[in-house]
Amino acid sequence: MAALSEPEGALLEWAWAGAALEGESGDTFVVRIHAGGAVLAVIDGLGHGAHAACAARRASAIVSASPERELGVAELFGRCHEGLVETRGAVMSLASYDHASSSLKWAGVGNVEGVLLRAVVAPGFADMELAARGGVLGFRMPELRVSSLPVSRRDLLILATDGIRGEFWREVNRHAAPQAIADFVLSRFARRDDDALVLVARYLEAAS
Repeated sequence: MAALSEPEGALLEWAWAGAALEGESGDTFVVRIHAGGAVLAVIDGLGHGAHAACAARRASAIVSASPERELGVAELFGRCHEGLVETRGAVMSLASYDHASSSLKWAGVGNVEGVLLRAVVAPGFADMELAARGGVLGFRMPELRVSSLPVSRRDLLILATDGIRGEFWREVNRHAAPQAIADFVLSRFARRDDDALVLVARYLEAAS
């Protein structure tokens, strides 16, 4: 799949890879760079095919179109939950970078996965896995668990749908290019019975 990376001096370099079980994929993603940082999300519409894709696209549109002042993690999940009521529903992992504080907030609802792999593992900067809560946006919104983490230059964020087998990140070369990582994860860990998508982003520096 095509990669879209940010130029030199940007906040992130990123890439993705995905595959549909059949026809239109119910998995999609958002990468939104804004004045305060960036928002990234991976969204999985329930089931497969057109109805799943419709739910995923609606959540993607909500995250992409939300005013910058409403880009808090909890606010975005709330807006998606309200906006998906008349759809099949979706699950989502979402991360929000704040470049002023060099920090990341993230949360997940449903069977989604996320991991932050450190460029340099040190006290206070260990690898972290996303603790997602059970639920379905549009049907049952759990009490959201939003965690805040410090980030350093070249730390690697990976978000994936459940079409990617768990603990994929243990075999990732965290220093490889984002597209190489995304392609590796998809080719090695994608399930044969589901849509699959993985989004990879490396933190660089505050956008100028």
